[in-house]
Amino acid sequence: MFNKKAATAKSRPDEIIGALGLRPGQNALDYGAGGGYFALRFAELVGPAGEVVALDKDREHLRLIERLGQARGLNNVKTAPAGAASTLPGSHFDLIFMRNVYHHLTDRVALLAGLKTKLKTNGRLAIVEYKPGGSLFHFRRFFGHNVPQEKIVSEAERAGYKKTAEYSFLPEQSFTVYSAA
Repeated sequence: MFNKKAATAKSRPDEIIGALGLRPGQNALDYGAGGGYFALRFAELVGPAGEVVALDKDREHLRLIERLGQARGLNNVKTAPAGAASTLPGSHFDLIFMRNVYHHLTDRVALLAGLKTKLKTNGRLAIVEYKPGGSLFHFRRFFGHNVPQEKIVSEAERAGYKKTAEYSFLPEQSFTVYSAA
């Protein structure tokens, strides 16, 4: 279900991936990977010289990602449970990617600050998150599955990041990119 939704034209995955500009040999962390749609796409882009770590709290999602990666011959995809973020190598990732997971996170400033240590010198943090909106009973609004972009930017800045890019092509989500300040 997660992969099907991520792959739809409305979700604009090709444009998201194009904006991120991953290259062969780079390393990426897909934080809150869900079904692994983006992690697997990233693995194809970075090739065998690169590495992608798919991190998620749901072990079934991680097993699915492992199976899909093996089926596609992607030996550069690793999985890790959400609690293992602190054990990931420091100064390792060119990109940390979060899509539709930010609203689930607690103590976000501390989390982002900790993740900053996992980025290489020129590494980037990319956050795609649902915008507030919809009718009063719309799922995202009713259950708080959204975070205003201004709040994301503020929290990222408090964690030591600087916004370097903002994209507006997603109809229901904000998309911002940060570097370690």
